[in-house]
Amino acid sequence: MPAQTSTTVPGARPAPAMPWPALLALSAAAFTAVTTELLPAGLLPAMSADLGVSGARVGFLVTGFAVTGFLTAIPVTAAVRGLPRRPLLVAVLCGFALLNLVTAVSSAYPLTFAARLLAGVMGGTLWAMLVGYAARMVAPERRGRAIAVVSAGITLALCAGLPAGAAVAAAIGWRAAFAALAVLAGLLALCVRWQAPALAPEPPASRTPLRRVATLPGARTALAVTVVVILAHHAVYTYLAPLAGPAWTGVTLLVFGLATVAGVWATGVVIDRHPRRALLTALAMTAVTMAVLGLTGHPAALLGGAVLWGVAFGGIPTLLQTALINATGAANADVATSMQTTVYNLGIAAGSFAGGLVLDASGAAALPWTALPLLAAALLTVTLAHRHAFPR
Repeated sequence: MPAQTSTTVPGARPAPAMPWPALLALSAAAFTAVTTELLPAGLLPAMSADLGVSGARVGFLVTGFAVTGFLTAIPVTAAVRGLPRRPLLVAVLCGFALLNLVTAVSSAYPLTFAARLLAGVMGGTLWAMLVGYAARMVAPERRGRAIAVVSAGITLALCAGLPAGAAVAAAIGWRAAFAALAVLAGLLALCVRWQAPALAPEPPASRTPLRRVATLPGARTALAVTVVVILAHHAVYTYLAPLAGPAWTGVTLLVFGLATVAGVWATGVVIDRHPRRALLTALAMTAVTMAVLGLTGHPAALLGGAVLWGVAFGGIPTLLQTALINATGAANADVATSMQTTVYNLGIAAGSFAGGLVLDASGAAALPWTALPLLAAALLTVTLAHRHAFPR
């Protein structure tokens, strides 16, 4: 991606250029982490047969990764606040490389499961670092765009990383897919070492205690909106297959994934100028989608809804991350994002659980009506929280 150019008026100080190589390396790290976390779900039959375990136990490889990330994000982040950022990120990427290599060569399920648990620790640490690292390497007026670039790696993993891993597995085996991820993580460690700025750790005197970060004006509101929105999203998205039906599931997921790419791009364009308005628009679009899906079960309506929903949700995580960092300050970004990682995973778990209960009790048609009041509550909260969490 070419470096951004800008025009300035006489006497004005030009805005510093975006550090594209470093930001793209961080985005690729996000891509690697998401692909590593979710890949077993796409390779389930082959891994099940090769490791001699049931499909459910292969699914637990994804669960184990998520649970350890959820449990360790905050304590690990608190423990490493005094370490330089670049060597720590290099170490985390090397950890991903080693653990993906162990997964690729392991023939014993307990060893594979242990590697996945440790990879979850790497994931929890990485998610707590990436956004804060990006926020600190750019000027405040470009913070939102930098976060959007890093977050694009998540979308790319969902749209391209998982299908590519499945294609590699189909061609030359599932072990090759994990070996490729190991190589990618190792190369990224070298890129970060060469391209990322050597940001100093937080001095002990300036480290805000975790409890104080959570109680900064606007922080709890941003975290609460995060968990509610993610819960609403995953209550429906997790069960999109029964909602769409067998014939439309694949194309609906593809349309949704492509639409999220458009959403990430659009968010990057407007986030630094109109973050509050962008978030309100995205939440309103998602709520409208849920209402449409609830009112009609026609596949064409679902496909159109997937476009609107995907564009909206493509930007929502970045908008919420930026709001939290603006509320807590870039100096507290690592701790703040570790808290957001925790509540994000809580929202995923609660949403998938609640959606399953609704599906069993009332059927797939009731799922959008479950999400709609939650989205309305989030929309109302953002509207009212205009002083600190989501300022005008």
